[in-house]
Amino acid sequence: MSAKAILLPGKEKRVYTRHPWIFRSDIARVEGSFTPGDIVSVFSDRGRFLARAFYNPMSQIALRVMSWQDEEIDRDFIFRRVHEAVEYRRAFADLGSCRLIFAESDRLPAMIADAFGDVIVIQCLALGMERFKQDVVDALVAELHPRGVWERNDVPVRRLEGLEMTTGLLYGSVPDRVEMKENGIRFLVDVKEGQKTGFFLDQKENRAAIAPFVRGKKVLDCFTHTGSFALHAGHYGAREVIGVDISGYACEFATENARLNGLEDRVRFVEANAFDLLAEESRKGEKYDVIILDPPAFTKTRAAVDSALRGYKEINLRAMKMVEPGGYLVTCSCSQHVLPEMFRKMVSDAARDARVVLRQVEFRTQGKDHPILPAAPETEYLKCGIYQVLPL
Repeated sequence: MSAKAILLPGKEKRVYTRHPWIFRSDIARVEGSFTPGDIVSVFSDRGRFLARAFYNPMSQIALRVMSWQDEEIDRDFIFRRVHEAVEYRRAFADLGSCRLIFAESDRLPAMIADAFGDVIVIQCLALGMERFKQDVVDALVAELHPRGVWERNDVPVRRLEGLEMTTGLLYGSVPDRVEMKENGIRFLVDVKEGQKTGFFLDQKENRAAIAPFVRGKKVLDCFTHTGSFALHAGHYGAREVIGVDISGYACEFATENARLNGLEDRVRFVEANAFDLLAEESRKGEKYDVIILDPPAFTKTRAAVDSALRGYKEINLRAMKMVEPGGYLVTCSCSQHVLPEMFRKMVSDAARDARVVLRQVEFRTQGKDHPILPAAPETEYLKCGIYQVLPL
């Protein structure tokens, strides 16, 4: 019989909302023997069954809910959950460029699986889920028959769970670079050494959304990484696109992706600090029809939100001044702790200081393959605003 985690009085209210996290500070005691990472049954202080969750006393998020039912969590359970995750995406997604498993949103806590062409990359960020890693791999192989599965468990947060950082082959064979198509554009993906799992799939639908605004235009794409927004702009008919990234390796990779699509005559990449480049070009009076800002997360903690917002405001203010009247600003944030209302206010404040009028075209979030749980606001992290910039 599994151990029991008994919550403090009143702490079951959060569980009733169906939020999948229970914090260490919410637990009164754990009865019975367990090993960190084991599945335990969760009860209120009055003895009411609440959930089945894996338990790691080392983690701030000590309990991650696997099921709200009193059921066995085993290999068959994992196969069902993986099937449900993939089946959800079959309705709308290209399974060759798609997030197949989005952690808590797919009721597989802390587990990520991304598909790039015929290769799947997984990332597991919690001890309890690590126990089921091979079951997840086997289930994905049974569902999709990939050429290979690679793990990118080289993230420091694993140490907080008592896990080692590791990368390597889990199934089949995986080349150093994998080719995939996103919205009809070919991309090479460095699944072994690239950022995160190699490519940021969460912006796929947002990149497609820029199509009406870039045809025949001069476009600046800041924080371009391996050229995803820039190449979409070129693909959708922009006359000139400049992508900027601080990483020389990323710029070289982006240039290779441009050649792969025959866009090297209209899309070029510059190795530079985007903050410095925006400041310099703003002083010179440089103008663009469309500016895209897609920076990495400026904060990983709530404590640094104010500093992050100052950084976002700086780049947005400069970009607004550089957009031709009637042109467009596409501005994004993937900082989880910068809430949508905070981001909108920052954009409005920047527009006031830049002395422009903004007309919101769309305010978007991550793609449907990164589904959001209303009960867990943390699952909605990406903000993407498309604005027309008008003179006062």
